Amino acid sequence: MTRLLMPETFGIMAIASTVMIGLAMFSDLGLKQFVVQSARGSEQSYLNTAWVIQILRGVVLWGASIVLSGLLAGFGYADLIPAASAYASPVLPWIVVALCFSTVISGFSSTKMLEASRGLSLGFLTRLEIAAQLVGLVCMIVWALVDRSIWSLVAGSLAATAARTWLSHVWLPGVRNRWEWDKAAASEILHFGKWIFLASILGFLASSGDQLILGGLVNSTILGLYVVANLYVSTADGVLTRIMGDVSFPAFSEVVRERRTDLKQTYYKFHNPIAAVAYVSGGVLCTFGQALVSLLYDSRYEYSGSILGILSLILFTVPFRLSTQSFLALGVPKLQSNIVLLRLVFLVILTPGGFYFFGFIGSLWGIVISHFSYLPLIISYNFRHGLFDLRKEIYLLAFVPAGLAAGSLLSLLIGYVK
Repeated sequence: MTRLLMPETFGIMAIASTVMIGLAMFSDLGLKQFVVQSARGSEQSYLNTAWVIQILRGVVLWGASIVLSGLLAGFGYADLIPAASAYASPVLPWIVVALCFSTVISGFSSTKMLEASRGLSLGFLTRLEIAAQLVGLVCMIVWALVDRSIWSLVAGSLAATAARTWLSHVWLPGVRNRWEWDKAAASEILHFGKWIFLASILGFLASSGDQLILGGLVNSTILGLYVVANLYVSTADGVLTRIMGDVSFPAFSEVVRERRTDLKQTYYKFHNPIAAVAYVSGGVLCTFGQALVSLLYDSRYEYSGSILGILSLILFTVPFRLSTQSFLALGVPKLQSNIVLLRLVFLVILTPGGFYFFGFIGSLWGIVISHFSYLPLIISYNFRHGLFDLRKEIYLLAFVPAGLAAGSLLSLLIGYVK
């Protein structure tokens, strides 16, 4: 797609996607976490009530996106948005409205997906996700070959969402949803979701705040280059985060429900391989990032290599986020909110501060440092709940130089071949 579209296209799409994700996170009621964690999460009345809440939430979100787009267009018309920022694009409000319609589509997704997460039926979920992404990719490429505009990215996203929703009903086993409202179930779901709601808001601001802040500091082209570089970090991060959410959380919840004393042992069964992959991946991208971008992209995207080398350091913090899944399983989601809030504070201070004193590179280092800011707090919480083994943590650090060495070797090989 980078061969077919200009860099600024990805910058505008990043802002629209961030708005959509933000709306979703600002209304997250923790339906998935409830179904996985609750002893009654598999009951039909609870699943149907969760489905109704999910549909209503999707409609409300799209309505909110229309209002937000109107405000964005009004601010632009009144020249209240800096002309050099990514927010100044006249097409952005229309992209936001169209892209956010996916919240309505996904609202009708079957709760069979939630049941599959509870039962650790990851094969079904993985095949469904791959099929949906393939549908979106084909739609995106075909559209771009006819019309090389940002609308190809929007069409691909909507097509993938529609495919995922349809497949969730016809491909997965489980309860067939129907319109049902159980007051007791709704009350329990909403009560459980209040801390998830807070954590989701803070989590969105912390995870997407970099693009929101940079969108107001740099133009669409620079933001697009940042998005391309961040793609590799967020992909590795996303895979590990998905494992932590879809595999470790159900496993931790089961341990807590049945035999709480085994939680530390189970925790490190997940933490060890996650840390190994994260440390190696971070090291490889740190020393191989520039060569990787030069190999895969044309000269317009060359600066993304330098950005990638800095952002790759974020991956070293990923293994510690596994702790938040254990906190949810233990029934103390407030700890997750505290962790995310701390990172958000550092992000809001360091990103614009770094930009003010050192330019765009300074803002990148501000983003990276904000990820390391919460590590002392996580470690202290782990100590409190008996989930920290210093010797194992030190042994795992050996994967960092291994990744750096592997990345350097790959760079040398690429340079020799070229």
